[in-house]
Amino acid sequence: MPLQIYKRGHVYWAKGWIEYNGRPIAGPYRRSTKASSEEGARDWINHETERQIRRYVVGDEPSKTFSDAIMLYNASPKAAKQLIPIVEAIGDLSLGAISGALLKNLGPKLKPKASTDTWWREIVTPAAAVINNAHELEGTPLIRVKPYDKFERIAQDKRRGKLSRVERTPADKEWIEAFCRAADPYNAALVRFMFETAARIDQAVSLEPDDLRPAEKKVRVKAQKGHPESWITVSPQMMDELLALPAKRPKNRKTGKFMKPRVFGYGSSTGYNNRWKTICKRAGIQYLSAHPAGRHGFFTELVVRQGVDPVTAAKAGRWSDPNLPMRIYAHAETDEADVRARFRTNHVQEDPVQTPKQRKSKKE
Repeated sequence: MPLQIYKRGHVYWAKGWIEYNGRPIAGPYRRSTKASSEEGARDWINHETERQIRRYVVGDEPSKTFSDAIMLYNASPKAAKQLIPIVEAIGDLSLGAISGALLKNLGPKLKPKASTDTWWREIVTPAAAVINNAHELEGTPLIRVKPYDKFERIAQDKRRGKLSRVERTPADKEWIEAFCRAADPYNAALVRFMFETAARIDQAVSLEPDDLRPAEKKVRVKAQKGHPESWITVSPQMMDELLALPAKRPKNRKTGKFMKPRVFGYGSSTGYNNRWKTICKRAGIQYLSAHPAGRHGFFTELVVRQGVDPVTAAKAGRWSDPNLPMRIYAHAETDEADVRARFRTNHVQEDPVQTPKQRKSKKE
């Protein structure tokens, strides 16, 4: 009989034969599809059927596995670490047998307590990059993966008992000033710099004295997230604040060696965290990490509070697409109760303006 699927535990299996023109050409099958959803299992059957028919028609051909594709991929240290458990799970599968649904179903298996956003970022994206790199180099099958939808995200949040995509509170001028009053000069300058420029924390803490051009009021921020290195203009007050900070040489926690002098004195993008928590507690304000204090605060301040058009604000914050910060970084600040109250407001109706012809008709 043609391939059928059935469920054993949390995984779907396939059994039966693969047929071509009414004749069995492969089988019998009785094996796991390694998919935890019926959709993923059917995708596996479709890919396996296509592979076996191609093999029957044109004969055996070299078939690269995911492990073979890894050898062709120049992975960064971070990506290499993410790929290790993926290779262990699907390394022996041929690239033609790997579907988008199969990659998505690795999430519950490898990181059952993670969000769908984490699954996409740490499993689907690096795996798809490996497969598509092999496609470009060797002509192996290309893969396209449909993102997790909101229903999948909500269902996973319910299973793990934790919400993902929690809306962040952006910093405002009052928060910044309260923070700076309680902070040392280095951390005060750091938070002001990020709030003014929308620099990411890694870009900010990486600043070295040579990255400052005082006469031009420019600061060099390193390349990040697909954007090239660039020189950005800061206010005269910001430049004066940066120049007043004696550069510090932080110690590398892994090697124990001193690093090059840095403007804010931090050696990593996480070193500020505990210090900021202490400052916020001392100031009596809500703790905000660098991203909502800087990048979120920057865009909300310009667009929502000051009415700057999103295109201008996005360009100033180095976003290539203004729709992205509008969707993620612009936080509405109107109270919901105030919005509802507007429907209960009695608007004063002004007398309609009458034309001379209407006034004449009224006298008649």
